[in-house]
Amino acid sequence: MEMKVKDLTVGELKSLISDTIKESLEDVVEDMLALSSDEYLRSIKEARTDYKEGRTKYLEEISDV
Repeated sequence: MEMKVKDLTVGELKSLISDTIKESLEDVVEDMLALSSDEYLRSIKEARTDYKEGRTKYLEEISDV
């Protein structure tokens, strides 16, 4: 069932907008914390190097997917 904005109450719409903004802000804060971590940035650099040099595995190789 598809719900349309016109079917929401004002309270439901406010709650939806508030929840969406809260989740977005939490994501931004999480990104800022991660990017301010030297260890995190080193791990990204290492992962990119591993990928470029072919040191990767397919998901199927490491799990029962």
